Amino acid sequence: MTTDNLSIVQQALAALVQTGDVDALAPLLTEDFVHHRPDASATKTEWLDAVRAALKHIDGMQVEVQHVLASGDHVVMHSRRWLPGAEPGIVVVDVWRFDEGRIAEAWEIIEPVSRAAEHLSWWDIR
Repeated sequence: MTTDNLSIVQQALAALVQTGDVDALAPLLTEDFVHHRPDASATKTEWLDAVRAALKHIDGMQVEVQHVLASGDHVVMHSRRWLPGAEPGIVVVDVWRFDEGRIAEAWEIIEPVSRAAEHLSWWDIR
């Protein structure tokens, strides 16, 4: 199952990044799919609409996958993403939970690379 889940994530990412085909994502998601972010959650339809809208503004986005880990019904991907000429870009951690071979939930954490040092100050306990 872990290998199948990993393959589904790779298939979804390839379809999205290489072709921009948001509709190819729909059958990979459960009907009650929920996308979680620290600031909001979205249903399947809301998330697909948001991805469609975002793709209009991120044409040519580059994605460099740093790590992909699969365990049981979860897959985690850590990546760097940037637009041409817009280094240093962002770092993204996506977590997907699977149910019966489809993505049931997703969590996404996004951090601008330019603000990473600022965010590390949270750990400063001097």
